[in-house]
Amino acid sequence: MIARDEILARSAAGDDRYPLLTIDEFFDGNDDEQSIAPNQYGYGRPDLAEIAGRLEILAADPAVAWVRIQPHEEMFEPDYVGIAAESVAICSSMSNEDIDARLDVHSLMAEGVFEGFSYAEEDYCEVPEIPKGYTPSPSPGP
Repeated sequence: MIARDEILARSAAGDDRYPLLTIDEFFDGNDDEQSIAPNQYGYGRPDLAEIAGRLEILAADPAVAWVRIQPHEEMFEPDYVGIAAESVAICSSMSNEDIDARLDVHSLMAEGVFEGFSYAEEDYCEVPEIPKGYTPSPSPGP
């Protein structure tokens, strides 16, 4: 899992914007179930390993350009400890309904995807190229 200090350093290098994290950066070694969709954990939301697995399978689809974790703005506050995700950004040529079905957002206890980012696009740094015909869509929660 990426260290909070590294995320903060990348943010500082990106004019204090939020860096988009890869699936591996956020999930590998992360055992803090409260780091994503904390209000659903313990109420039926799958564990982090299940969420990461579904995202990795989706990311391998040729219709998906990239999948990134959008950090939660609160984790950039001085007193915050750890890392936290606001949502998952999925850049794809698939319809939102197809992404919802592929991820089974109902069982993830997540809202469906919608076009754009969770915060304004200019609030992010390290945004990968968005190929023609692809749209970034966040899946809130996980």
